[in-house]
Formats: sequence, C-alpha cells, structure tokens
Amino acid sequence: MNGTIAAVSRGAGHDFGKPNRPSVRLVAGLGVEGDAHLGVTVQHRSRVAQDPTQPNLRQVHLIHAELHEELRLAGHRVAAGELGENITTRGLDLLGLPRGARLHLGEDAVVEVTGLRNPCLQIEAFQEGLLKQVVGRDEAGNVVRRAGIMGVVLAGGEVRPGDTVRVELPDGPQLPLERV
Repeated sequence: MNGTIAAVSRGAGHDFGKPNRPSVRLVAGLGVEGDAHLGVTVQHRSRVAQDPTQPNLRQVHLIHAELHEELRLAGHRVAAGELGENITTRGLDLLGLPRGARLHLGEDAVVEVTGLRNPCLQIEAFQEGLLKQVVGRDEAGNVVRRAGIMGVVLAGGEVRPGDTVRVELPDGPQLPLERV
C-alpha cells in the first residue's frame, strides 16, 4: 500500500489553515518543526483548556487530496493546507487505515497513526456547509468523520511533495480509527 505526498504545510500560529511549503521537517516525539501544534503535550487550544498535560496524539494532521476534490465537486473551494493539515497525500485510503499503522514518509520520517481528526466549528466558519461534508452519519446512525487522520512522529526527517508514502500495518488485530 503506497501513496505519494501531494503537499506539505505548516503554520506557526493557531490559524485555521496552514501555508504550503517546499518541505517540512518532522521531529521525533514532537511533530512538525515550526508548527503551532509541535509538542509532547497537547497544543490544540480546546485540549489545552481541558488538560494541558495530555499527551499530544495530534502532532501531525494528514488529509487525502481526493477529499479536496470531492469537496470541490460539492461546491467548496478547498486547497491543500486550508483545512489545517500538515501533509496532503494522494492515492492512499487514510481513513481506512487501522490504529497503529506506520506511514513511512520520504526517506527517513515515520508517523504512527493515532486516530481520526475530530473537526470543529472552525470548518464551518471557514466555509458555510463544509462541516456537513466532513462529518455525517452512516445508515446505522454512527458518526462518520472524514476530515483526515492524526499521528505522532516516531522518526524525524525532511518531507516534500512528490515523496512516497509507504504503509506498514501493525501486527495483531487491525483496530479501526477513533477520534483523537
């Protein structure tokens, strides 16, 4: 199971979107160098308000470029980085990955998948109607989140558009992703 990196983004402020960059450096145990969400403990403001000592399971945010295309077909103008993701992939079913899957990004970096992004109301403020596109319910009434996945950096390295993403599935049972 392989894909490619379509774009990389980072932002120093707690703004909604993140500017695209020619490359980003992932730092083991911390996240994306120069990004507002870099840290061992939670950096998302709502999580910090609840308990600032929680481990940061949201060091890196990944979205598949195919979601941007779906959103454009639904009438939304969304480009890589605008939903706050650090890494935009192509050709990889991110939402179908199990917890603990390892994403080998480029030559050196490794990110372990921790769970699904739980989109907030900032998405709706960014573009009206967008939240309904990325959060819905299935036939059984279960919440379905489509706004990407989160992970922690196991091995650091430089990551660029065009780099390969190689998936390593965890040993044992494949546990579905839950919100983190």
